[in-house]
Amino acid sequence: MSRDLRVCFVGDSLVAGVGDPRCLGWVGRLAAQAYTDGIPIVGYNLGVRRQTSTDIRARFLAECIQRLPAGTDARIVLSFGVNDTMQVDGQCRVTSDQSVANLGVLVRQAAEHGWPVLMVAPPPIDDVEHNARTAALDERFAEICAAEGIPYVRIHHQLRENAVWMREVREGDGAHPGAAGYDELAAAVAPQWREWLSR
Repeated sequence: MSRDLRVCFVGDSLVAGVGDPRCLGWVGRLAAQAYTDGIPIVGYNLGVRRQTSTDIRARFLAECIQRLPAGTDARIVLSFGVNDTMQVDGQCRVTSDQSVANLGVLVRQAAEHGWPVLMVAPPPIDDVEHNARTAALDERFAEICAAEGIPYVRIHHQLRENAVWMREVREGDGAHPGAAGYDELAAAVAPQWREWLSR
């Protein structure tokens, strides 16, 4: 009997794949690649547009418990932070300290349920100042994941130097790429994704 491998992808609009005319985003591309690699998964895309880490923390357990019952090979992919570092009236929607605390809670809740976690860094958008705030949060997320033994896929700086990603985001709505941009994001995540799935 083949294993019942289920993965909840939890995050924001970039997890949901907003802007992709193929309606796959990077999540759909990685799920399809798993099949190609001979590791079929049941993937649940739980990306919600405009949500911060605080919003995600509030719904995380209720949504994942329904999809990851006991007896399954149940896993979590997290990715968020771009909305946390968005400024409203001169203030970030979520402070850096709160973002880090939220990630800590999510990681601990996953551990309590025996769900291995893969964390994907928040990608850059077409806003230099916003990207600087997100890059600082990326550093803090990396520290938390290292301390917790969680694999962390550091795509933020890589995609800032990626001409295809940045062009697609610019030509889109300033935050979301089209199909070619999501190809690039999926390719950046793929090596660690493959290694994590094979465990």
